[in-house]
Amino acid sequence: MIQRCRLALLALAVSLPLAACLGSTDQTTPPLDQAAFERAVAAGGPVVLDFYADWCPTCKQQQPIVRQLMSEPKFKEVKLFVANFDQDKAIKKQLGVSAQSTFVAFKGGREVARSTGQTTREAIEATFAKAL
Repeated sequence: MIQRCRLALLALAVSLPLAACLGSTDQTTPPLDQAAFERAVAAGGPVVLDFYADWCPTCKQQQPIVRQLMSEPKFKEVKLFVANFDQDKAIKKQLGVSAQSTFVAFKGGREVARSTGQTTREAIEATFAKAL
């Protein structure tokens, strides 16, 4: 019994610092300006909404690819918005997004593509290109 208690305390001692390291999404994901997002979609231009979570390893793999794509002339007209997967619940519900690392592309005021969990440049680029 004492051994089990020690193991439980040890597990708790290890998990609390780990949880603190994972942190909250507030610290690095800026809040989504939903009104600006809705205006951009309504204007009909190319828009991509990225559902990101700071704790998501797939999202972290996607980030440098997204930065590269957005710096290319081909995607200069695309407006990229980032939704905090844990906090932007209204837009998540509105679009029926159930997983982080999801990209939703819009063109002409409507959704034209969606992908989840893609980590290759080719797959992400294909989703973004559908907004053009």
